[in-house]
Amino acid sequence: MKRYERIREILNNCDNSRMRDVDIKEIEVEDVDMAVKEFCMGKDVKCEKFVKNDGTIVFDIHADGLDQRVTYMEL
Repeated sequence: MKRYERIREILNNCDNSRMRDVDIKEIEVEDVDMAVKEFCMGKDVKCEKFVKNDGTIVFDIHADGLDQRVTYMEL
């Protein structure tokens, strides 16, 4: 299993507030794609994945009207 720092940002799309709720955890997971898929199971999901030059994996997720960004950085 690989160790990652997972940063989950819930985006607030209200016009008067651009604050984000942020949750940071250290996790161990074999496959980040499966971890995101399980996290969003049973929801109407649109997910876009991209990998930065430094290997950081970022998922932009729109599920049930909620916009989120989940970032995995290997430790």
